[in-house]
Amino acid sequence: MTRKWQRPASFNVIATLIVFAASIFLAFQAWDYYDEAPWTRDGRVRVYTVQIAPEVSGTVVALNVRDDQFVHKGDLLFRIDPRTYQNLVTEAAGQLAQAEAKASYLDADARRVARLTNLAVSDQAKEDALGIARNADASIAQLTGALDQARLNLERTEIRSPTDGWITNLQLQAGSFATTGQAAMTLVDAHSFWVEGYFEETQLAHIGIGDRASAVLLGYPGHSLTGHVSGIGHGITDSDAAAGVQGLPSVNPVFTWVRLAQRVPVRVEIDDLPPGILLSAGMTATVSVVEQAPTLQVRSGAKQYG
Repeated sequence: MTRKWQRPASFNVIATLIVFAASIFLAFQAWDYYDEAPWTRDGRVRVYTVQIAPEVSGTVVALNVRDDQFVHKGDLLFRIDPRTYQNLVTEAAGQLAQAEAKASYLDADARRVARLTNLAVSDQAKEDALGIARNADASIAQLTGALDQARLNLERTEIRSPTDGWITNLQLQAGSFATTGQAAMTLVDAHSFWVEGYFEETQLAHIGIGDRASAVLLGYPGHSLTGHVSGIGHGITDSDAAAGVQGLPSVNPVFTWVRLAQRVPVRVEIDDLPPGILLSAGMTATVSVVEQAPTLQVRSGAKQYG
């Protein structure tokens, strides 16, 4: 009769030790990944925008852009009817020329009176003539400023792009009336994209200025954007600080055994953008701080003085 084979007792012990060691190793890797290498899925692509608003009012006679068009710095966006402002320049130039002619006559008259003897004219008359001439010179300075302002307003009838970027939220059409200070379109600055990662406050002790970071966009899971930490937020809104009834602080009750970590914005400047990736403000991303800066950094948990 053949005896059934049985594993030796030492095999079970060795297998148990291997499984236990692997569990410890995986637990350490997880702790290192989640604690020592901070990361968050709560990331957003951010960008600076410029509200394009005319500094003079008038009818739009030419619109040179369309929505979502890319423009370069200095490109003409739209033009306001310049005729009114050309007339103002002409008027200001005429007033200045008239004032200059008058001032020239009064200066000459003041010099002539000053040469007369006291028998022909009194000292009071000489002072009056000099004062009138100086007042005419002051009028020239005032009208020169008015002419310069009129020319500046004429230049402002042509609205040009202040930077490279994309036109968005276009609310203007040729023939419509543009009002001073009222936004006609928005320009997305092409050179200002960054990623804002909202990290839990428990991770901030492991994040410092200059740390190398990476971001993976939800729409491009196979590509990683590399960058570095350039700023850590120094304030977020406190809902308990809002005034309630009778101006007293409104404090929400919380369970003492549940404490949710606040999220603090960490700014990551993009150093390398892989080709083929289209950035758009508001896109979501997973952000990781992958390596601390080699030089000594002031950590976010340290006391800082401005």
